Formats: sequence, structure tokens, C-alpha cells
Amino acid sequence: MQLLPIPAFTDNYIWLLHDGQRALVVDPGEAPGVQRALQDLGLTLDTILITHHHADHTGGVAELREATGARVIGPAFEPMPEPLSRVGGGEQVTVLGVRFDVIDVPGHTSGHIAYYTPELDGLPLLFCGDTLFSGGCGRLFEGTPAQMHDSLSQLAALPGNTRVCCTHEYTLSNLKFAQAVEPGNAELAAYVRHCQQQRANNLPTLPSSIALERRINPFLRTAEPAVVAAAQQQAPGLAADPVAVFATLREWKNVFR
Repeated sequence: MQLLPIPAFTDNYIWLLHDGQRALVVDPGEAPGVQRALQDLGLTLDTILITHHHADHTGGVAELREATGARVIGPAFEPMPEPLSRVGGGEQVTVLGVRFDVIDVPGHTSGHIAYYTPELDGLPLLFCGDTLFSGGCGRLFEGTPAQMHDSLSQLAALPGNTRVCCTHEYTLSNLKFAQAVEPGNAELAAYVRHCQQQRANNLPTLPSSIALERRINPFLRTAEPAVVAAAQQQAPGLAADPVAVFATLREWKNVFR
């Protein structure tokens, strides 16, 4: 199986997974890049997976479905481009012979879902939409800090070698904030250098891995003393509670420049 990110808009990625003949795409916010990739690689689009309802993740669905006849699978409780099959946490979907577990990850939106397979060519794979980014997480447009913290905790509990396929190239911006939170994190500093080199060569920083994110992403490190201390500097008197620390970090990130 081959995995590749198709750039869209200014910083989106539409993930394409294929077996040399059939393909699935995740969160196609627009159709042209997907159509070019299908044509260039000689692929038939089998399935479209959607993680949440935002237009930059769904805008190309109708055009692709009409052009290819692909089936569409999306979250059970969000407005979606009909017709589609709706799924929620605890269910499974099989695409191209690969079984994906559906995980409810509310926070960015109220009905956001992720797709996880424990084994694809020897490694687990996660399509997480806008819930988890490398070095960061999505804004809370519809959910609560407690929901988002729980969602991120579920993802952080996946095997460390899980490939993390986020849907935006936000990594360098996120890492700038992460270094403000944990300036003494040496592994974070090394990852910044790696990602700067990737972008300088016009290469994506993704996919990341769960193990890496546990070590460098402040939103997965809300129980770490250095992260707690940084949050308490922003909100004196803040309790060393992971959800409270998460909420403070997210509010700080919202205004961070």
C-alpha cells in the first residue's frame, strides 16, 4: 500500500492510500488535486473517508463522488454531503481490505471522528483530521477542553509506532509554541531542526508518530512538570490538573504569535 499527502489550499493535506489499482482519500476539501493524482497513478477511487464537517475537508466530496462513484463514509452526528454511510466510535469500516476502527474524538467539532488501523504494511496508521497536529491540536470550535483532552488522551494511548496523518501543515507554527512552553526540551529542539529542513526542501513534515508526539507535543504532555509550570505562569494559581492545564495551553495558543 502506498500513502501520500496531496497538498490543497494553502496548508491542507488530502491523504491518499492506494494498492496500485484502487484508492481511498481522506477529507478531500477540493477535487482537482485528487483527480490529477488518480489520473497520474492510474487509480480508481474506491472510498472517501471524512473526519468532520468543515468545508476544507468536505468541499470536494460531491464532485469526486459524482465523477467516480466512490462510496463516502463520514461521522454519524455532523452535517455531511449526502448521500453517505455514517459511522461512530466503536464501529469498524473495511476499505481496500484494510479494517479501520472508528474513534470518537470530539473537541475541534462536536462529532469529529478518527480512523485507525492497527496494521498496515507492518505499522499502525491513524487519520486524525484536525484533532491532533504534529506539535499541536485543533482549536475548540464546538467541544469543551475536557472533551478535547479526552480525545487526545485516546490518541496518545495508541501504539507509539502509529503513523499520524494530520490534515494541515501546521508543524513549524505549532513547534514555535511548543518551544515557548518547553524551552528546555532537547528532543523538541532536534525535531524543529528536522522539520525546518523538510520544509526548506519543500517536503511535508508528516506523517508524525504517536511516540514522537508524546515527547514533543505540549497538548499531550499536560501532566509533565515543565508544561504544568508554563501553564501556571500564564494563569497563576492554576491547579495542576491536566484538563485545566490543557485549557490554559489552548487559550494561550489561540493568541500566541
